[in-house]
Amino acid sequence: MTVDTTMIEVRGLGKRFVLHNQGGATLPVLHAVSFEAARGECLVLDGASGAGKSTLLRCLYGNYLASEGSIRIRDGGQWMDVVQADARRIQRLRREVIGYVSQFLRAVPRVPALDVVAEPLRRRGLAPSRARERAAGLLARLNVPERLWRLPPATFSGGEQQRVNIARGFAAGHDILLLDEPTASLDAGNRDVVARLIRETAAAGCCIVGVFHDEIVRAAVATRMIDVAPLVPEQGA
Repeated sequence: MTVDTTMIEVRGLGKRFVLHNQGGATLPVLHAVSFEAARGECLVLDGASGAGKSTLLRCLYGNYLASEGSIRIRDGGQWMDVVQADARRIQRLRREVIGYVSQFLRAVPRVPALDVVAEPLRRRGLAPSRARERAAGLLARLNVPERLWRLPPATFSGGEQQRVNIARGFAAGHDILLLDEPTASLDAGNRDVVARLIRETAAAGCCIVGVFHDEIVRAAVATRMIDVAPLVPEQGA
């Protein structure tokens, strides 16, 4: 019997933005997007800048409400449609199932980097000491100097902040991980470290969907690619 490892199922997804400050003009970004992603995959969203790749990730995470279609996420033995889910179910899904790494670190001011990384683990019920141990291991692997672990990341360089951001995203061991240009501000050595971490995480059974403009990183991590084509704004919109 074949075991279904599909974690994400997108059907007919569309997203339009209404520009209220421009007389209600409509800006179409995504139309009729359909795909599936499974455990063990790193599915890379390909396409030109402005094609809607980051918008698609935000729809998967529930930050943007899709205008049409469905986004089904496997949550244990059940499926949940992100498009139809209420805020409470979305919050639980983010805590338990889906992690997200954006291009920028958003953290509570004055909280030490070690606790920023450990926080998703504590939310999932891990003891504080175990959560910090896991966080320390990731920070060390990502070459964040130990002298910085007790300092708030707002004082760090851009590359150091992004490595803290990556460590936080990978710490909790979510079944699904969404990556939006995670290596954009990193040097070549640290990009290689992150690429290895992505490959290992996918090989361990995580379902990863990501955007990578760096061709070297994209080639290193992708198990499959799908094209996200840009839309032309509606005439007269």
